[in-house]
Amino acid sequence: MNSADLRRRVEDHLVAAFGPDTGRASVTFLGADEVTVLRFGGPVAAAAPADGAVTRYATLGMAATPMGDPASGVVDEGAPRAELVLSLREPRDSVARTLAVLAAIPAVEGRPVAPGAALELGEPLWDGAPFSAVLVGDPGGLVDDLPLGAGLAPVRFLPIHPMTAAEAAFKRINGADDLRRRWLAAGTDLRDPSRRELALGT
Repeated sequence: MNSADLRRRVEDHLVAAFGPDTGRASVTFLGADEVTVLRFGGPVAAAAPADGAVTRYATLGMAATPMGDPASGVVDEGAPRAELVLSLREPRDSVARTLAVLAAIPAVEGRPVAPGAALELGEPLWDGAPFSAVLVGDPGGLVDDLPLGAGLAPVRFLPIHPMTAAEAAFKRINGADDLRRRWLAAGTDLRDPSRRELALGT
């Protein structure tokens, strides 16, 4: 399957899940395919957003690179493929560039992205954000896997959750499961772009 066909199938799959996109931005990296970030919902949707509406940002192009063992020196076309999905209660369109950076990690750095991983940026996730990292969640909750056919792994759509630097440090020491338990116990709304940092004392 060529890259253009794969992008078309992924985009059609996302539109089937979320409806037509309401905006997009594309970023090109040296030595990698273009990454586009699609917005679903947000300020230019056809109808005014209802109370509790969520804006989704999804990458398009990350799945072009199968995430095999970078040490093998051979591209494994049957290795996992993924795209990233960020959900926010209020639009933050400046997140598009950093989402593209995260989506390019497998192609540019040769590093697989999997559930439970922390991806750290060293800069705000969007303009003025208190978050500089994300925790990769489990697929299947928002968007079903996209089958690609015999011999190819399906495309998985991985939700990502913003983390502050302190939360990312806690995750490195204590693990993703412990951080998730703390978020749950505190009633943390991970889709709130203005949420407070989790208290990480004892």
